[in-house]
Amino acid sequence: MLWEPSEELLESAEMTRFMRWLQTERGIELANYGELWRWSVGELEAFWGAIWDYFRVEAEQPYECVLGSRRMPGAEWFPGARLSYAQHIFRDRDDSEAAIHHASELRDVGTVTWGELRDMTARIAAGLRALGVEPGDRVVAYMPNVPETIAAFLACASIGAVWSSCSPDFGARSVVDRFAQIEPKVLIAVDGYRYNGRDFDRMDVVRGLQAEIGSLEATVVMPYLDPGADGGWDDLLASGDGAPLEFEQLPFDHPLWVLYSSGTTGLPKAIVHGQGAILLEHLKKLNLHLNAQEGDRVFWFTTTGWMMWNFLVGVLLTPAQVVLYDGSPGYPDLGVLWDLAERTRLTCFGTSASYIASCMKGGVEPAAGRDLGALRSVGSTGSPLSPEGFAWVYDHVGEDTWLFSTSGGTDVCTAFVGGSPLLPVHLGELQARSLGAKVEAFDERGRSLIGAVGELVITEPMPSMPIFFWNDPEGERLRESYFSMYEGVWRHGDWIEITDRGTAVIYGRSDSTINRGGIRMGTGEIYRAALALDEVVDALVVDVEREGEHSWMPLFVVLAEGAELDDGLAGELARRIREDCSPRHVPDEVLAIDAVPRTLSGKVLEVPVKRILGGTPADKAASRDSLQDPAALEWFVQLAARRRAAGRD
Repeated sequence: MLWEPSEELLESAEMTRFMRWLQTERGIELANYGELWRWSVGELEAFWGAIWDYFRVEAEQPYECVLGSRRMPGAEWFPGARLSYAQHIFRDRDDSEAAIHHASELRDVGTVTWGELRDMTARIAAGLRALGVEPGDRVVAYMPNVPETIAAFLACASIGAVWSSCSPDFGARSVVDRFAQIEPKVLIAVDGYRYNGRDFDRMDVVRGLQAEIGSLEATVVMPYLDPGADGGWDDLLASGDGAPLEFEQLPFDHPLWVLYSSGTTGLPKAIVHGQGAILLEHLKKLNLHLNAQEGDRVFWFTTTGWMMWNFLVGVLLTPAQVVLYDGSPGYPDLGVLWDLAERTRLTCFGTSASYIASCMKGGVEPAAGRDLGALRSVGSTGSPLSPEGFAWVYDHVGEDTWLFSTSGGTDVCTAFVGGSPLLPVHLGELQARSLGAKVEAFDERGRSLIGAVGELVITEPMPSMPIFFWNDPEGERLRESYFSMYEGVWRHGDWIEITDRGTAVIYGRSDSTINRGGIRMGTGEIYRAALALDEVVDALVVDVEREGEHSWMPLFVVLAEGAELDDGLAGELARRIREDCSPRHVPDEVLAIDAVPRTLSGKVLEVPVKRILGGTPADKAASRDSLQDPAALEWFVQLAARRRAAGRD
């Protein structure tokens, strides 16, 4: 055990208030989080109805029932209700108080008040209406993580237009593959951005998007790289001068936004979430699980191309303030985000497991020379956080830090396993399954497991499951994505272990887990063993099937500066993996590479690399524009060619 909530936290947590409210208003007495979770998944209608009432959801028309149909896929939530997501963002706000703090490589730290956010949102909404945008129309954004992007999203939500965004570091092909699917009416973009101290002009990309997305009727460019440029942004705002902010009342399942899968294989899935579903899920998650309260400042390092941006915007549904950063987390050095934490008095620092690993390797000391006295919690997502990462946070950030590692997905725009302010933190473990999320570990026959690794499944519906995929009228692609393995049960594609105390351990993607000699091993375990050596800074392992032969399991490593992959280091890697994992999972070969290919959200491309080495053409194995470094795949393409030429595959 690394941490326990204090009596003060237990007393003041919003989750505690919710449990007291359940007892007072519903007569439901629950002694602890475990009982609360079991009730929330065993009595779905009572739980989600309580969330609606506790957070005083306002609807122009009331709902007929909580759950009209509970089948999966196709669950019907709160039929009959008409409401507005954006209205709940702005209700009961003091216009003089801060809503958003922000900084970027182009801008110093600044603050946007609720009055300023309301005014900007109203002006953008009126400007979009003047461009002909109506409920159901799609508006897409090629925008950075800045307040204007949040205002543009809220403007769309207030109209009932459907929002979708990509960050401006996405390549043109990747953006077209996403946006063209949903046939947008308006594109909002920036002229460029700054990253790692370098300026990147994106106007050629914007012109390319205009040429390739035939449905576009208007393009508005916000001058970000060159504030003096004229791209129509000022005209859009001016056309809405003095307009009040109005909120269209919409059906519960009216599309709010379209998110996309990582796009590592084939055309990205265009995942549609509903206004009411995201409203309820984020009210629950960000108030109860994140415990975002008055005076808090919540940050998560993200871009507008990752669901964590949408999740972070949801913090505006709480009394807390949001903190944004646009730029590189490693420029001018890995301390830049910790500097931001000090300057903005962050209370919650959200990041990725890969960033924590980089800080570990880089010798970063967050608390050294910085006043992080306001910081109470650190959140991690994107990939499993190693036990060493847990220990590092407590050793180098602070022993009184609440560290919550989370796991969820773009598919539901939330974490279904993660933090609870009422529970202790154990080394390498996620604290709990989220309220209303009946997460289980299944074996191949669909039997629930405790204390053993199985497929991560969700056996009861959640409101924020996709209402549909765009251009999937019969729902075939949606069913194939989640419901093809177990009938009527959501299979997420991760390996998970539920411990006997209700915590969880995520072992990585189940479609990249390595099964050798009947022993399954999550790739994360192999990485932990390899990265324990100072000479190794990153790693990738795959197991490539070969017809009529044993599979080939290479380990690819990125070496620290000055390190050399000689027989001694290869032998030490084999020894560590043999001892820490299993003798069956000692790699057949260790090869040095310059960089591990990752998606823009930081996930290792194990499956695409495996497919390339198995003979699949690179363009069919992965969408290069969805990668942090598209050139990182080329090394594996060449390796596959060399192996074919040598007759080894």
